[in-house]
Amino acid sequence: MAKTPDMTATMKEMMGAFPVDTKAMEDAFKTTATLNEKLSHVAIEAADKSAEISAKWTKDTLAKMGEMSKAKTEPADYAKAMTDFASAQAEVAAENMAAFAEIAKKVQMDTVELMMAAGKDLSEDATAAVKKATADVTTAAKKATAAAK
Repeated sequence: MAKTPDMTATMKEMMGAFPVDTKAMEDAFKTTATLNEKLSHVAIEAADKSAEISAKWTKDTLAKMGEMSKAKTEPADYAKAMTDFASAQAEVAAENMAAFAEIAKKVQMDTVELMMAAGKDLSEDATAAVKKATADVTTAAKKATAAAK
């Protein structure tokens, strides 16, 4: 009489042989944490530079307002002071907006560079994990098949 294979034991053995590769998960987590750290650095650096520009712009504006608000001897001098102030503000605004644009451009370039590098790292981590899992599952399946015979 033929012996009936014990499928429960075979399944238990097969499931026990399946690998749980925590290293691949740890590597992916480390890659993600490193990416987040680098992205945070880019954002903080941009915020710092933006704050510097804003503070300088404010100081320059207040200094020019002090000049504009001085008492004048001729009424026409007030109009000239206002015109000079407005002209200077327009020039400073253009310079500062260009500076803000440079910061934004640098943030964009740094972010794209980091995302491309992280994508490559994550892809390599995933490929390595899949290769290892495939090899381990193949080995486990062979063992389970051999045990069932």
